Amino acid sequence: QVQLDESGGGLAQAGDSLRLSCAASRHTFWDFTMSWFRRAPGKDREFVAAINWNGGTTSYADSVKGRFTLSRDNATNSVHLQMNSLKPDDAAVYYCAAARGVVSSSSQYDYAYWGQGTQVIVSS
Repeated sequence: QVQLDESGGGLAQAGDSLRLSCAASRHTFWDFTMSWFRRAPGKDREFVAAINWNGGTTSYADSVKGRFTLSRDNATNSVHLQMNSLKPDDAAVYYCAAARGVVSSSSQYDYAYWGQGTQVIVSS
């Protein structure tokens, strides 16, 4: 069983930065694709970013491209989402997800393992 634990959410003002982290159990983590999704009030869950098993392939939603950076640290079984230049519409609950057998998929239905989420609040 893969367990995911998100952290790093909180309150920020527009233009500030936050760094989200997702710590995973060691079981088969090395060959899993890791991703972040977010869900804002009244909206569907949307894709944010994904990284493949060796960190060589990343993908980003157009809305965060150039502002967010996703990295992977296999030594600590974790991924990190650096969020810069935050905007009010970045406010959401952010979820870490993991899947095996996909390549940086942006579809939530490809992911079998999910964290509980960490809330990001951005004020103007």
